[in-house]
Amino acid sequence: MHPNQPISAALVILLPLLTAFAVPIIGFWRKDLSFYASCTALAAAFLCALHLLISVHQRGTVDYFLGGWDPPWGIALRIDSLNALMGVLVAVLFTLAGFASKKSVPLELPLKEAPFYALFLLLFTGLLGMILTGDMFNLYVFLEVSALTSYALIAMGEPGSEVASLRYLLMGTVGASWYLLGVGYLYITTGSLNMADLSGLLREMEGSRAVLSGFAFLLFGIAVKMALFPMHLWLPDAYAKAPAIVSTTIAPIMTKVMAYVLIRIGFTVFHPEYVVQAAKASGLLVWFGIFAILFGGISALSQTDFKRMLAFVIVAEIGYIVGGIGIANPTALKGAIFHIVNDAVMMASLFLVGMMVSHRTGGHGINHFFGIFRKMPVTAVVFTVGALAVIGVPPTCGFFSKWYLLLGGIEAGHWAFVAALLVCTLINVALFFRVFDKGLYLHAKAPQSIPEPLIDAFTIQEAPLSMLVVGGVLAAGILAIGIGNSFIVKTLIQPAVPGGL
Repeated sequence: MHPNQPISAALVILLPLLTAFAVPIIGFWRKDLSFYASCTALAAAFLCALHLLISVHQRGTVDYFLGGWDPPWGIALRIDSLNALMGVLVAVLFTLAGFASKKSVPLELPLKEAPFYALFLLLFTGLLGMILTGDMFNLYVFLEVSALTSYALIAMGEPGSEVASLRYLLMGTVGASWYLLGVGYLYITTGSLNMADLSGLLREMEGSRAVLSGFAFLLFGIAVKMALFPMHLWLPDAYAKAPAIVSTTIAPIMTKVMAYVLIRIGFTVFHPEYVVQAAKASGLLVWFGIFAILFGGISALSQTDFKRMLAFVIVAEIGYIVGGIGIANPTALKGAIFHIVNDAVMMASLFLVGMMVSHRTGGHGINHFFGIFRKMPVTAVVFTVGALAVIGVPPTCGFFSKWYLLLGGIEAGHWAFVAALLVCTLINVALFFRVFDKGLYLHAKAPQSIPEPLIDAFTIQEAPLSMLVVGGVLAAGILAIGIGNSFIVKTLIQPAVPGGL
């Protein structure tokens, strides 16, 4: 084997994939073993992803040629600073979600544990494959693996989840079709599907209308999958109606992986000069980001369901990232990449809080948060840390990625983007202080809308230990990333910024 082809590049995908096929058999024998087998595979995949990140940091880009066939004819996995970071992010969040699911899945999905964990592992495999592949068509294959499993997982949820999943399926199919059309245009023009090979070939074809058409199809296909406003219509119901553990996993990760794909294709397969000058896409991305920020924030204000409110917050957060990508200077792009990491961790913590409250109260409306600071103090601490991070209060991680985005906007002189960031910060304050108000409500006479289990505000009824441990890890991670932001940006984020900006 070539010295720069570590076997962990293949194992990180193969381990969860093979376990996904074994889990139904294991579950037929003993359904409780489905959880342990899945968590073991997720933890092993996380160790492999961590090994890849260390390898990239020590030796540079890692290549793994499947079957020993060299690209562009063979299929390659290509891991650099950007996708090594994304691989660890996805692996750690899936591993934590897997451990948190121990009590949630038997309660929400009785007798469906084995099918759930099989789909869960396939979703993880699809997302990791999208991140690590160096081939445009295989990215589409992994995209569809992750999409099909997410449709099924969402449809397992509460009443209305089937309709939400169908809407997601229809819009997701449109997005995937546009992406595939874009890949077809590039293949017809260049005769290659390998990303590294395409990057060199496309530099010689900047004036080609076929290449421009392919880029446009790719851009809009990714935008649908990313839920970029106004192509976000599938997202709020899908994330609100899904089972709690599915929302906790898909909501923080799915859109962030698509943001990674946008950066990968825009600045690696193509190159910054083409995106900014030839295709003139950067200005378009910034304005789409601004509208997403404002629409997502304002829409979240009118929600009474906690999960649905968070779904609209995600629409706004995607606007932050896309705006930073569109500004396309090094500072803004550092902020966009850093915000992909930070937002994934922040949203994972908040959706987990929704799962913990729902586990105890039977619902995820904002009114279900009544008295949680007395009833569920650990859950309340996790919520506080996550909420302050989304608002952007230092030393939480959310402040620092927003700071880079603001500086990037100021450097570019794009004051509309800067203003949108500041306005949305104020909106987030209003959003989360509504929940704080409910959580701190300790009057003896509770409103009739408050669920009965939380009316007695003097008896502690915390969430299960597995959820509390994961919540504590996520809250600690939010603070650790914020405090160590300088080291993380210099060591992990700066090398991931594409050259040529």
